[in-house]
Amino acid sequence: MQFRTTPIAAALLAACSSGAFAQEMADAPLKTLGTVTVTSGRPSSLPTQIPTTIEGISAAQIADKINATDSEDALKYFPSLNVRKRFIGDYDHAVLASRASGTGNSARSLVYADGILLSNLLGNGANYTPRWGLVSPEEIARVDVLYGPFSAAYPGNSVGAVVDYVTRMPKQFEAHAKLSGFSQAYQQYGTDTTYTGKQASASLGDRNGAWAWWLDVSRLDNNGQPIAFANKLLSSGTIGSGGTPVTGTIADKNPANKDWLILGSTNQVHTIQDHAKAKLAYDFSPVIRASYTLGWWRNDAVRSADSYLRDPSGNPVYSGNINVNGRQFTLTPAHIAPSRAQLEHVMHGLSIKSNTKGVWDWELAASRYDYAKDQQRTPGGALPASNQGGAGSITDLNGTGWNTLALKATWRSDDQLGIRSAHVVDVGYQRDSYQLRTLVSSTPDWINGTAAARSSAFNGNTQLGSLYAQDTWRIAPDWKTTLGGRLEQWQAFGGELSNASTTRTFGERKETSFSPKAALAYQVAPDWALKASLGRAVRNPSVAELYQGALVANTIVNNDPNLRPEKSWTSELTAEHNLNSGEMHGTLRATFFHENTRDALYSQTNVTVSPNVTNIQNVDRIRTSGLELAYQASDVGLAGLDLSASLTYAHSIIAANDKFPASVGQWQPRVPQWRANLVATYQPDSTWAYTVGARYSGKQFGTLDNSDPNGATYTGVSSFFVTDVRIRYRVAKQWTAAVGIDNLNNATYWAFHPYTQRTLVAELKFDL
Repeated sequence: MQFRTTPIAAALLAACSSGAFAQEMADAPLKTLGTVTVTSGRPSSLPTQIPTTIEGISAAQIADKINATDSEDALKYFPSLNVRKRFIGDYDHAVLASRASGTGNSARSLVYADGILLSNLLGNGANYTPRWGLVSPEEIARVDVLYGPFSAAYPGNSVGAVVDYVTRMPKQFEAHAKLSGFSQAYQQYGTDTTYTGKQASASLGDRNGAWAWWLDVSRLDNNGQPIAFANKLLSSGTIGSGGTPVTGTIADKNPANKDWLILGSTNQVHTIQDHAKAKLAYDFSPVIRASYTLGWWRNDAVRSADSYLRDPSGNPVYSGNINVNGRQFTLTPAHIAPSRAQLEHVMHGLSIKSNTKGVWDWELAASRYDYAKDQQRTPGGALPASNQGGAGSITDLNGTGWNTLALKATWRSDDQLGIRSAHVVDVGYQRDSYQLRTLVSSTPDWINGTAAARSSAFNGNTQLGSLYAQDTWRIAPDWKTTLGGRLEQWQAFGGELSNASTTRTFGERKETSFSPKAALAYQVAPDWALKASLGRAVRNPSVAELYQGALVANTIVNNDPNLRPEKSWTSELTAEHNLNSGEMHGTLRATFFHENTRDALYSQTNVTVSPNVTNIQNVDRIRTSGLELAYQASDVGLAGLDLSASLTYAHSIIAANDKFPASVGQWQPRVPQWRANLVATYQPDSTWAYTVGARYSGKQFGTLDNSDPNGATYTGVSSFFVTDVRIRYRVAKQWTAAVGIDNLNNATYWAFHPYTQRTLVAELKFDL
């Protein structure tokens, strides 16, 4: 089954937009077809007047339905979304995937907290995840998601989705505290251990006259399961009797179904994360407010390793020449090695805005995200000696970060204030700047030593300046349209690559692009709406993608100075039905989507040159078509029973790729053909809430040529079906307790690394 966009359909979509009339949500949003109206709380930073698909969840819904230990857990049951969270407190690989973008494409989505950018757009991939740790689950008031690049207010990284966390700001004094504990019994290869963790958070807030303030602190202390495993292909061994005879290897198949041996576990992460957030707001007048946010996050991570190998005396073996059943292998210290990380990140956000709801409103906003400290330490020797110190290396990202500046204005025609038709015109200027700084140094003591001589270094900068305008016009009582465009100028500069003694520079780049947007919605009947949208998105190469390569004989090699930006046309066509009947309230939405991406940025091997070159390259064209069904309803069948469900089909194919012809006709990596979510919550009274959830993702591949059919192994990408449960009990007016289990059915599934197995979560919360 395959969907294709014909020229006639493309013309229709150019005039239309899909989704719900954009929305402002509150703790208990009141939904009418095409519109969600705020009943309380702070509005989302999303452009809520645009008729396109926006989904959301409130703090109350999160508390009832989700075992939320990290802020990204709020997205667990959103249609077509998946966060690659490997363990509780996963800070460096939790990539967000969307309809036509997999968990290897972190730069194809945007994450904000109160309008402050949390997405790490310094690169694209598992190491460049959103800074989820700068939002604690307890400070969330609401989460909204805009699907697709249909707003001119966002750059091309919005091609997958835009996520906005709206955090709490009090109207009166309030206080909250929460204690949580979790336990995971984990079995994989030669590891059979229970890993535990704990979490505590507290928050205070108040409003006094023109001032409002909020303080939030939390600490997470968790042991995750091992997420990497040392291995050797059986065919790489040399037949003979050399090396130390060892036992303990585990025979397995790699993703390509080749025989390999698992030798030990690595990256068993003990993470201690501290979070603090202070927010101040001052009302200069009833319609002008200044807000300041200071966020601080620290992480100390110890990554342990364990060898499964034993010599004839029963001692563990971590390095050297080994012999397994007549085959000799060389085990280097890097195969089974520990590491440590020390991170301290600081976020600032400042905004001044008007909120007259009259003819004109405006906003000035600036933010900065700073890697005040970010060090990864690795030993140079083998375990167990390296656990006591010794020479090693330090990778230091100090000076890395990004900053943003935005000037926005909204004009409303007088008709918006009470006459039949209306215009809402948004215009703005944005500047986003990114700086990547990486210094690798030797150290005499990899655990506590200071940096010594430079081994290598990598620097680079990108900047995006943008002008945008869009007009949302209610043409007639039942018709609404949005037309807009975004003009962007991107530049890359300051690229440097160094070895121990030499520094070489990259050339500068500059590109200009324009991305039009269009949307249309028609209220067919009081309970039916049709909507459609079309948007172009241009995602420019990140610092890490553009300034790639290595120094060989003091010359930069394996670099593509002509790397082109991704260019995507995305379209939707939606029908939405209001299901209100008797006591039941809900909606059913069907969305056809299509995305055509040219020059997609992927790591691949160019087989048209000799020798072959593997690096970040442009894939000529990827085509994705599909259907998304979303359902949500309350009081389904009986009072207190809420249901939400979604089903997504995506046909995502490499349509053209001259540099790697074997990939043409294959599935786009990490985009499953089918995925589905289901959540049922029953609240018989105000005291109890019982929730059952299920998540499904179909078969996936991790390579462009789909040469990895075995997803159920380390480095594979597997299908999964996972069930979750949660019971929440209101002990007293101000006390609630909850217990839940994630992955109740104890599925073993992979996205290169293993996900968590069955995990018990218990919590106690106080609200004043």
